[in-house]
Amino acid sequence: MSLRLWDERVVPRLVDASLRGHEIGEFRGQVCTGLTGRVVEIGFGSGLNIRWYPPAVTSVSAVEPSDVGWRLSERRRRGSGVPIERAGLDGQRLTLPDAGHDSALVTFSLCTIPDAAMALREVRRVVAPEARLHFIEHGLAPEPAIQRRQRRWEPWQRRLAGGCHLTRDMPALIAANGWEIEGLETFYLPGPAIGRPWTYLFMGVARSA
Repeated sequence: MSLRLWDERVVPRLVDASLRGHEIGEFRGQVCTGLTGRVVEIGFGSGLNIRWYPPAVTSVSAVEPSDVGWRLSERRRRGSGVPIERAGLDGQRLTLPDAGHDSALVTFSLCTIPDAAMALREVRRVVAPEARLHFIEHGLAPEPAIQRRQRRWEPWQRRLAGGCHLTRDMPALIAANGWEIEGLETFYLPGPAIGRPWTYLFMGVARSA
């Protein structure tokens, strides 16, 4: 199988399988708390956040490049009371009007977007002033020993996991591109220490600056 077919057909299914568990779901629930109104979601994937949208969400503009991911989300979308439309394929270049959304959501997606800084600026453009970005992402661990392992394995991670980076400093990236972080939690997912290059998480909320 070519790398392109792997990325298009296999990776979305692997992501759906690996990120739909109960423990990750609890974090999704936490990060979706406080979303309101019209939400733009970057990296919608297979719709794993749908069950966690709070009642205050009135619609979702879903930005998702993968047709396979979008098809995997069909059942979840049908079961949702929230109107969801596919609003684009590329988080770096949103085909959405300025200031047309009330909240933004991104979960486990900034790691794969080639130019995550551009995507964050685009999200800033399409939300209203003082809107909030809710996020949960994995990235650069605090310990130098883990960082060395992340740098060593990142080329393989990017090749096998759809361009996923292990070494992005997510809070710094968010703060440098139009957002002021208002709340942040950092932690490792429970599990064996060997998994720590992949399991250091950043969860929080940022306000458009």
